[in-house]
Parts: sequence; C-alpha cells; structure tokens
Amino acid sequence: LSADMGYAGNPQHPEVQAAIEQAIVQIREAGKAPGILIANEQLAKRYLELGALFVAVGVDTTLLARAAEALAARFGAQATTVKPGVY
Repeated sequence: LSADMGYAGNPQHPEVQAAIEQAIVQIREAGKAPGILIANEQLAKRYLELGALFVAVGVDTTLLARAAEALAARFGAQATTVKPGVY
C-alpha cells in the first residue's frame, strides 16, 4: 500500500496509516473481518484497538533472521581465529 501511495518503504507514513485505519473501520462497518500483516508491535496493537480481528505480528523470514542474529551474538564472542592450513 505504501508503495502504491508513493511512499515505498515507508508504511508508517501518516497518509498510509490514515488509509489503513480508515479501511479497518470501513471493513468492520461492512460486517467483514479486517486483518493485516505488520511487523511493528505498536502498530499491531493500534490496529487491534481499531477493530482488526486478526493481526499477524511477524514475518517468518524476519523472525528466523532475528533468532539467528541473537544466536550468533551469544556465541560470536567465543569464536576463535582460525589459522590457515589443512585441518
């Protein structure tokens, strides 16, 4: 949506947020179930407050990447420098 509105890579732009919020309200008023995929926890809570009935608060690739980064951070300090040669 943000790209279509001219704000590529900026889904938190105020105009994009206004469109999303308006859509959630209108979808609820139409008797349908609004939902959204958003990685931002604060926005996810806001959408639930507005009446979204389902909110996906994470993307599988992002969740996997963050878990891998955390694991590397915990073990990275223990890594040793490898000397060149045959093992």
